[in-house]
Amino acid sequence: MVNDITPTELALSLQSGDWHVLDVREDWERDIVALAQSINIPLGEIPQRVSEIPTNKNLAVLCHGGVRSAQAAAFLVSAGLPQVYNVVGGIDRWAIDVEPDLPRY
Repeated sequence: MVNDITPTELALSLQSGDWHVLDVREDWERDIVALAQSINIPLGEIPQRVSEIPTNKNLAVLCHGGVRSAQAAAFLVSAGLPQVYNVVGGIDRWAIDVEPDLPRY
């Protein structure tokens, strides 16, 4: 089962150090705005690169608006990864709720 987490909840949770953030957007999107601590594997590459995704902490999956990250999170859960969370609203909601100075697209 995929759990949901809001950007605000994630921002608070990241302070614990018990989280990885997986950004499934394309490189051109990350060139506009990205979270410094995130791991980037575009959605289309997830099946081939699943072994690169750390499983030792909670995993928050992020995209632009939450649709691609929900797809990736569902795949990762079906692949057996524990503690997978979809970031509802994605980087766009993060820019609104957490870091309003970040660029939006």
